[in-house]
Amino acid sequence: MSRATNAPVSRRRRKRRLARAKGFYGARSKLFRTATESVDRALSMSYAHRRQKKREYRSLWIARLTAACRQHEISYNRLIDGLAKAGIGLNRKMLSEIAIHDPDGFTQIVETVKSGLSK
Repeated sequence: MSRATNAPVSRRRRKRRLARAKGFYGARSKLFRTATESVDRALSMSYAHRRQKKREYRSLWIARLTAACRQHEISYNRLIDGLAKAGIGLNRKMLSEIAIHDPDGFTQIVETVKSGLSK
């Protein structure tokens, strides 16, 4: 009896894995084992980095807000505290966009916060 190797399915599986490694440098895109290791690592890193991107954006917004707050003689943490006490439900992303694109609007927000904190 002849030996069955399941060749079509194996070839399809390897081609699929090598297609995912397309664009990788050198053997990482040519050799099956190396490509498999590279693709596995790339997939796990992409999962982790999607979460890391959220942290990096939040720190960017906070840095922008800190710079904008310094121009109005208020600290970032006092601004956030004042927003909560004033019942203003803007998130950090929107606040940083307002601070960049609408400085007058941000000034009004800061004045509202300052008056709420002084009471």
